[in-house]
Amino acid sequence: MNDQHPIIPGAEPWASPGEGDRARVGAVVVHGFTGNPVSTRPLGEAIAAAGYAVEVLRLPGHGTHWKDLAPARYTDWRGAVNAALDGLLTHCDKVVLVGFSMGGTLVLDVGGARPGDVAGLVTINAAILDREGLLAKIAPLLGYLLPVVPAKTAGLIANDANRPGVDEKAYDHVPVKAANSLIAVLPGIRARLRGLAVPLLGIYGEQDRSVPNANTKALPGLFGGGDVTLLPLPNSRHVAPLDLDRETLEAETVSFIGRVTGI
Repeated sequence: MNDQHPIIPGAEPWASPGEGDRARVGAVVVHGFTGNPVSTRPLGEAIAAAGYAVEVLRLPGHGTHWKDLAPARYTDWRGAVNAALDGLLTHCDKVVLVGFSMGGTLVLDVGGARPGDVAGLVTINAAILDREGLLAKIAPLLGYLLPVVPAKTAGLIANDANRPGVDEKAYDHVPVKAANSLIAVLPGIRARLRGLAVPLLGIYGEQDRSVPNANTKALPGLFGGGDVTLLPLPNSRHVAPLDLDRETLEAETVSFIGRVTGI
């Protein structure tokens, strides 16, 4: 699909080829719903600074104008992650998937479908559980009555971070059918995680007001045990990659990549 609006400054995709032996390891870094690489590029740059090859994605319909998101669906975003994984596998021996918010949902999905192609998964405030409340129940009908709603109405809190001045440049309106395409796939993703043996680092901001911490805390049970590590960030809200615990998040992600790849 082709965007009809220019890319927001700073929302461009970003990549690094890596350096030395660590260039044989790649990381795909994926942003969240209505967001863009403004929220994930700093983490990608930290991974690249350690020498790893990195692809920071801009998902279809994101990083321009919410009107470009209206025709996009979950299958488009999953396809972009699969394509990035395929690209890195052409020159990397091992690849780790790293995702923030819906990006975390996507890496769980792709990792669950392709466990032999990924060395590890990192999720940051990922949505994996069904949303509760009346709005979640009427969401399938809402798309026909109100094609677009304000982000706040959809439960998305702008720049949900404790660090002053954070601006992730996310959309202020949400196309409902695009959002519903994400909600619809969650049960299937959870089912595929049962018994998954891929190492996981689940990171969550303890003060997240957008995605309940219960989503990340549920991951060990969904994986059925195994190599699952949870990392709470006590001073961070939803936009944890840009929040007060950013340095810890970056360091622990880089350390996890080194541990699961051995490089």
